[in-house]
Amino acid sequence: MNSLNGAYDRSAEDEHQRFARYLHELAVAGDEDEADLVTRVLRDPDTTMAQSAIVRHVDRRAAQLLTDDGFTAWSRAMAAISAERKFLVRRLHEWTLLRSITAGEPWGSEEVTAGSNWFQRKAVETLPSPAVLRLLAEAGRTRRVRADASRRLHQRHHRD
Repeated sequence: MNSLNGAYDRSAEDEHQRFARYLHELAVAGDEDEADLVTRVLRDPDTTMAQSAIVRHVDRRAAQLLTDDGFTAWSRAMAAISAERKFLVRRLHEWTLLRSITAGEPWGSEEVTAGSNWFQRKAVETLPSPAVLRLLAEAGRTRRVRADASRRLHQRHHRD
């Protein structure tokens, strides 16, 4: 292996190590340190890796907070930090929609059907709402979403 390849390999390893370190630091961070840590991670020169670490963190934290009263404040804080990152803003918006549906708050069918593939799969997987499941069974973006929503509705029907 020549020195150029060796340098590339070390660089790739460093990226993976930083990614793992970021995930660990985010997982153990207290609420008071979270915003500063997210801001610091998003400043990493490898923007793709940094955003990927933050998306994983957002998914983990949002799932933990989904039924918690602190969700809204947390989501707003994360959205303000990541306002320049369209993908992160969309993911936070979709978590907020999942939260609204879970909490029995108003939601629009257009917003559900316009949601990303990730959102629709997550909705089918986690939401107990028959109305959302019916909507996605009929108008989900993918065959998989429509089939999974239909299956969940069928299971709910047989349990009730």
